[in-house]
Amino acid sequence: MATNCRSTLGRRRVARSPMADFDRLPPAARRWLAAAVLPWSARSVARVWHKALHESGGDENAALAYLDRVEQARLARETARIWGPPAPVSAGRAGA
Repeated sequence: MATNCRSTLGRRRVARSPMADFDRLPPAARRWLAAAVLPWSARSVARVWHKALHESGGDENAALAYLDRVEQARLARETARIWGPPAPVSAGRAGA
C-alpha cells in the first residue's frame, strides 16, 4: 500500500460526488476511465475528453487515442520523478 502513496500527482478534497461526475461521462470515456492506469478523476477525464473531441471534429476514436497519449505522457513523467530516468539499454542486451 505504501507504494501507492508515492505519486507526485496533486490530491484535493472536493464536495462534489465523484460517482455523479463519472455517471455524466459519455460511455466511451467511462470505459476508458475504468481501464486507466493512473488515478484520474472523472472531471479531469471530462476536460481532456471534450478538448479531444473538439480538436478531432467529434471523432470518438481519435479522442480515445488522445486520452491514451496524455496518460502515457503523464505515466512517463511520473515514472521519471519516482524512479529516476530510465537506465540505458546496453548493446549486448538489446537483441536478447
